[in-house]
Amino acid sequence: MNLEQLEYIVEVAKTGSLTKAAQNSHVTLSAISQSVSLLESELALSLFNRSRGLGAVPTPEGKAIISKASEVLLKINELREEAQSYSNTLSGQLRIATIPGPMHLLVGVVSNFKRDFPNVKIEIFEKGPKEILDLMKHDKIDIGLIALSENLIEKHHTLSFERLLEGKIVVGVNKQSPLLLEKTITPEKLVGQTLVLYDDEHIREFMTQFISIYGDVDILFISNNTQAIQNAVTEGLALTIGLDYSFKNDGPHIIPLELESPNTEPIYYGWVLPEEKHASQVSKRFLNRLKFEF
Repeated sequence: MNLEQLEYIVEVAKTGSLTKAAQNSHVTLSAISQSVSLLESELALSLFNRSRGLGAVPTPEGKAIISKASEVLLKINELREEAQSYSNTLSGQLRIATIPGPMHLLVGVVSNFKRDFPNVKIEIFEKGPKEILDLMKHDKIDIGLIALSENLIEKHHTLSFERLLEGKIVVGVNKQSPLLLEKTITPEKLVGQTLVLYDDEHIREFMTQFISIYGDVDILFISNNTQAIQNAVTEGLALTIGLDYSFKNDGPHIIPLELESPNTEPIYYGWVLPEEKHASQVSKRFLNRLKFEF
């Protein structure tokens, strides 16, 4: 028995096909078939039922063995990464996706991390929360940074979420807005105002509750283009609603005003990972840096 054989049976179980497993492992079909057969002979049991129509389906005994093989491979990977962590040189790739708005909060952290670990290649993307979760599901990113309320954290129970910042819903206005004379804005004062909204789950939820209590509002447009929203507010065409930490980089263009509403709950900005996903050593180091610097 060797690690290669364990990797092969896990891949066959994942794909349900010896052919696909061979392609994904970059070996010939005969090589992977022979390797699996030798392991079955060594263990004196069948790991898969093979058929042309159904492909390769794990036997009951095979499922148990494959589960153990997955655990072994996970521990081997942890061991390798632990060994790497003791090296002076951290290298690899780090793919980060964040919701628009808090990007400016990451710049200093990324800059310092890159200075300390120049051999790490870092890519950062601005995406919507649904896109981030989809990219993570398909292993296209290593870290996702999104905003979730307590209610949504409970809904996304298959995710591991760690809070970094606590935020709240605010109203964004331009510097000529008469609303600047108000210390706080009540929901009633938004009735009759024209709004431009970012296409976000939290804002949609807030607006649904708002409309159910206070009635319809005039929405000019809903977009995931933050520049279009900023332009509309700056030119006095509309107000916007968003998370307070999203406006900290807008300077005098958009001024956030506190929204006095008993129905709003804190919304947390933080990193998210699927519960079953094992974070790489590079990701762990970056997340530790995030927690420290935020």
